[in-house]
Order: sequence, then structure tokens, then C-alpha cells
Amino acid sequence: MRTLLLAVALIAAPAAAEESPFVGEYRLAEGPDVGGGLLIRSDGRFQYVLAAGALDERAEGRWETHGDMVCLTTDPKPLPPAMEKGPLIEVEGTIPTLLVTWPNGKGVPGVDFTIGFDSGDPVEDYTQYYGWTMPENDKRVPRWIEVREPIYDVTAPRFELTEADGGKLRVIIVPNDMGVVNFEGACAEKTERGLTLHRTEGDMRFVRLGGE
Repeated sequence: MRTLLLAVALIAAPAAAEESPFVGEYRLAEGPDVGGGLLIRSDGRFQYVLAAGALDERAEGRWETHGDMVCLTTDPKPLPPAMEKGPLIEVEGTIPTLLVTWPNGKGVPGVDFTIGFDSGDPVEDYTQYYGWTMPENDKRVPRWIEVREPIYDVTAPRFELTEADGGKLRVIIVPNDMGVVNFEGACAEKTERGLTLHRTEGDMRFVRLGGE
């Protein structure tokens, strides 16, 4: 992670006439299974990276100071991932009740879903790479399905099923700029050791490299 940020620093533009005290390289000061960094460059740009389990985040863009804080804005603004209904396809010889795939048809496991019917309680579960199929002893026909990809929190409006669907649905996740954080003026305040970045998801503490 540090090697990546140092490599970026080497190609940064020359320092501005009045260098901000925020300019520098920072590492994320969180748990043992989380790594990340923030590079605030002297040309008014920043780079951000995070690796936390299955979650990978990145961003780059502009920064500016507001009083005693530095605020980040992702530029260009990322296009968020989306979910769309796709044509049904077979998996291992059968068409599953619900199949979530990437655009290339590869199945996406671990997608949470809720299936509703004309009567009885909805079914809640999560997909495998081969999708999910109604139990043989449950003869109800799905009327609507809600899906949510939990790692990047990708959701879609409820999919209403028609008679033509036959109670089956394929959802395609269109990644677009998945993993690119849309910082819109997210601000960080200076601390004794580095910075604390305030985000909607929670605060992130960074330690300045070379500061001790």
C-alpha cells in the first residue's frame, strides 16, 4: 500500500508556491485486517485507497482547505454501479428462480434477497454462484424480488414479476465505477498524529508518514 502511494507521489506535479500543511502521505490507523492510505498532493489533487476484507475502495480528485480542515471531492465524479433485469439463462442445465450475474454471465454469490408471494411469508436468503432455486415442496410462485449486494451496498427497486417471467428472475450487476468512493466535500481535521476524515459511514483515522 505504501509503495503504491510513494509511486504516485513521484509523478505528482511540482509543489505549489504556498504549500499547505496538509500536503503529505498518510496511512490508515485502523485494525489489523484493514489497510489504506491517503496522499494529499501539492498540486491540489489527492489519492485514496482502502482494502478491508472483500471491500476495496479508491478515489482521486481535488482537495481544498476550509478553515482548519481539508475537504476532498472525487473528480471525475464516479458513476455508481447498477442492477438491471436480464434474460434468463441456464445454470448446470436448469434455470434458477433467482440468478445474479455480472454482464459476462458469471454468477455473483452472497447477494441478499427477499422473495414475496401472493400468500405466506416472504423468503429471505442469499445467492450462490449458481443462483437460488425455490424448494421443491414450496409450490408458490414468486411475485416480486428485492436484491442487495452487501459489500458495496448495491441495490435496486423491487423487481415485480409478470406472468411472462414464470416466477424467475435474472439480475445483472453493471459495475460502472464500483469501488470508487464519491467524496463530495468530505472533510478531515488535523490531529496530533495525522488526520481524521469524517464520512457518512464513520470516521477514519490516518497517521502521517514520516511525522514521528
